[in-house]
Amino acid sequence: MKTGKPFIGQEAAWREWLAAIESERMHHAWLLAGAKGLGKQAFARAAAAELVREPGARLPDAEAHPDIHILEHLPANDDEAKKKAEGKPYQTKRNITIDQVRQMQHRLTTRPTMGNRRAIIINPADDLEKNAVNALLKSLEEPPTGTYFLLVTHQPGRLLPTIRSRCRVLRFASLMPDELDAVIRRDVPQAGAEARAAAIAASGGSPGVALNFVEQDLGGIHQLMLRILREGDADFHLRGALAEEMGARPTRERQLAALELARSVMVAELASAGRARQLRIIEAHGTLTGLSNQAPTYNFDAGLLIMEIGGLLASAAMPREAAR
Repeated sequence: MKTGKPFIGQEAAWREWLAAIESERMHHAWLLAGAKGLGKQAFARAAAAELVREPGARLPDAEAHPDIHILEHLPANDDEAKKKAEGKPYQTKRNITIDQVRQMQHRLTTRPTMGNRRAIIINPADDLEKNAVNALLKSLEEPPTGTYFLLVTHQPGRLLPTIRSRCRVLRFASLMPDELDAVIRRDVPQAGAEARAAAIAASGGSPGVALNFVEQDLGGIHQLMLRILREGDADFHLRGALAEEMGARPTRERQLAALELARSVMVAELASAGRARQLRIIEAHGTLTGLSNQAPTYNFDAGLLIMEIGGLLASAAMPREAAR
């Protein structure tokens, strides 16, 4: 049996993948399904590297291997492409396009370059254009020999049933507190016990959210979000403090982390809320999810965005308050 990269909290999925590689009848298409922030993207790359590795060879770099093709959001324009090339944060297009799928399919007309296997990663498959989905379906129906698909999905229900029916599912579960603590200790060793505890409490079981929490120093923002959600904010005082804590010119990464944190705070509050308040939380969470989906590609005004987040938290607060 091959040995591979350990994935804290996802060891069962990793063992299942390694066992499939060793089997004689490995399925050709896989759905890596679970909430955002559970490590599916890193898992897909490591899984693809294991798949194409030749016997006795070192584990290859998934980003550079000629038989691993990754379809993901492209830079939004030429200027953003330059930022990506320079290693800077960059904005992306909203969807994975049909042109990307067609370019991938053109490669499938040739044999793998270095071995007998080729991996196609689509991250995330949720964001494929409609025409791109239809084009991909043709490849899933008649996959070339030695070609394997890994479709990362945060919301499997958004995919066509005809796509889902052709895939074997690997499910990614939320992590337990001790597993989250191990992830933070591994990736942010300088994080203190208090910061780790706060990140774990705010993460909703997602290591991605927990790491963002620690790296973006969201402790103050977290406390203010909890106060708004539980106390309301009739005089806008807490929302003003939230905007001040966020900063005048926060990075896009900090904005995205704040959005994910607000969603996690709402989900955590849901269990203890009464029926009427649950409905308000669900409605506000849905709006936050829409903002999270738009934020990577839209240039939101940072001040307005954090006030919108605060308003949605206030709308779901214990005392009824309409978002403003």
